[in-house]
Amino acid sequence: MTGLSTILIVVGLFLAGGVYSFSKQKMPRGVIVLLGLASAMCLVAGVMRIQGLWD
Repeated sequence: MTGLSTILIVVGLFLAGGVYSFSKQKMPRGVIVLLGLASAMCLVAGVMRIQGLWD
């Protein structure tokens, strides 16, 4: 596992926590959707780097 993979996964999990927190605070749905998409993209990119599918 490389350093960038770790950073991407940590950032993705941090953003996922933000989605949960913002949804509990009843923030605008657009902000929650954007955070969710960013979280998913970071997590997928981190996992793909671990699997060696993306250099």
